Amino acid sequence: MLEILRQRRSVRDFTDKPITKETIDALYEAVLRAPTSRNRQPWQFIFVEQKGLIEDLAKSKSHGTRFLESAQLALVIVADPEVSDVWVEDCSIAAIVAQLAAEELGLKSCWGQLRLRPHDDQTSASGYVCELLDIPASMEVPIIIGFGYPQELPKGHEREELPWEKLHRNRFGA
Repeated sequence: MLEILRQRRSVRDFTDKPITKETIDALYEAVLRAPTSRNRQPWQFIFVEQKGLIEDLAKSKSHGTRFLESAQLALVIVADPEVSDVWVEDCSIAAIVAQLAAEELGLKSCWGQLRLRPHDDQTSASGYVCELLDIPASMEVPIIIGFGYPQELPKGHEREELPWEKLHRNRFGA
């Protein structure tokens, strides 16, 4: 796991190489194994493979989801806030599980934050995606992740570059 974390980087430019059914099936299993508070599982997952729909998802907000245009697969994480009061955390955990599984499978990814972001002056980014994908209005779409094979393979952050000053022992500032 530590080696996967050492090499993982967000990628925003993907090749047109298709992702195999076996790889997508492995991602299905990975997200369904994501831990949730009290095993409430407030999430559902839409894996989008249709290029036209992925391009529409890239328009979810004015800035920050354009990377989806070159993605071969998009994962839309859908939440039911009525199921759990910690749905944001549970969806975030599922998102990182998906990204780490993708990394192990040879894919790269990028996370698009939709929660509390506008699509335009009248519609939230989450609302736009709900309408686009026929998701019930009572649901939320906090996150979209794009997956694919990278145009360029970025190098992981060096150990010396990590923000070691963010670590504390026993008490803040110690």
